[in-house]
Amino acid sequence: MPDALDATPYDALLLLSFGGPEGPDGVVPFLENVTRGRGIPKERLKEVGQHYFLFGGVSPINDQNRALLDALREDFAEHGLDLPVYWGNRNWAPYLTDTLREMAADGRRRILVLATSAYASYSGCRQYRENLADALAALEAEGLEPPRIDKLRHYFNHPGFVEPMTDGVLRALEDLPEDVRAGAHLAFTTHSIPTAAADTSGPAEAHGEGGAYVRQHLDVARLIADAVRERTGVDHPWRLVYQSRSGAPHIPWLEPDICDHLEERHAAGVPAVVMAPIGFVSDHMEVLYDLDTEAKAKAEELGLPVRRSATVGADPRFAAAVRDLIAERAAVERGEEVTPCALGALGPSHHLCPVGCCPARAPRPAAAGADSPYA
Repeated sequence: MPDALDATPYDALLLLSFGGPEGPDGVVPFLENVTRGRGIPKERLKEVGQHYFLFGGVSPINDQNRALLDALREDFAEHGLDLPVYWGNRNWAPYLTDTLREMAADGRRRILVLATSAYASYSGCRQYRENLADALAALEAEGLEPPRIDKLRHYFNHPGFVEPMTDGVLRALEDLPEDVRAGAHLAFTTHSIPTAAADTSGPAEAHGEGGAYVRQHLDVARLIADAVRERTGVDHPWRLVYQSRSGAPHIPWLEPDICDHLEERHAAGVPAVVMAPIGFVSDHMEVLYDLDTEAKAKAEELGLPVRRSATVGADPRFAAAVRDLIAERAAVERGEEVTPCALGALGPSHHLCPVGCCPARAPRPAAAGADSPYA
């Protein structure tokens, strides 16, 4: 057996994710959870839910989280990390509040959170922290003492995230017909968000055009493109593009959209494109529908050869990266010197979200940050 890794002071890890329906009857209730407070009519939700109905009303994200849970537990056991792993979702069972209630009943008092979002943004970080604060408040209202919660830092530039993505791009390139492979362009995709949210993503010093959200994605894209060039000897042109826009048409969101980008690349005479979804941890609905269905249909219409590279999913290297991040954060909490592992130009992210990081339009309590009411 390997020497035990010390996770002190933490006594549990919580995998925190978005959640998704697991059958047709759950699609509209799930979307009601996602859009609660926005006043969207049920009929409109049924229209939006057609993406899910194409796949039997089942989102793949829950099974992918189960696979990640298995990978984490296996990696921890193999490396002597005695840390139980729990799972809670924002919008579907197992619900976050129920999981935290279970953890409190199990005596867990210091919890680390791994969110299935690698980058800084309101929807990808602070909203999760707000959900944590809501759940802790619910436990308090029930007379339970809420545990202390910390969140693992953003892992977008950890080798255990970047390297599987790089390998996925290389496999996708290899799968292209040989006569178009060398001329293929790389389209690094991520979720579009309102430009106002992008500009204020990350800590205050990162705010500006695109904020931390765009800069972090550009750093990862550059890392992967450079690694592909080094391993193939071919310099593939690349661009960061966006997908899955869902907001009102009059509100500016990050562009270009992947389908518009495919049209533009085809018109420019590009012979093939590899779509690399660097903004997503797993092949969930926005990858399966927006890329594998919608974008591929656009490419077929254009006669443009495309391939989609894999996300990290439950890759053992990603599980090892999570273990590394846990050991790093635990050492920091114990007051030990740590050299964080990070690639690229931006360096490691902060361990504690500062005040003003990824602000919401209407301020709400958020846990696991410098402004947490549950420190």
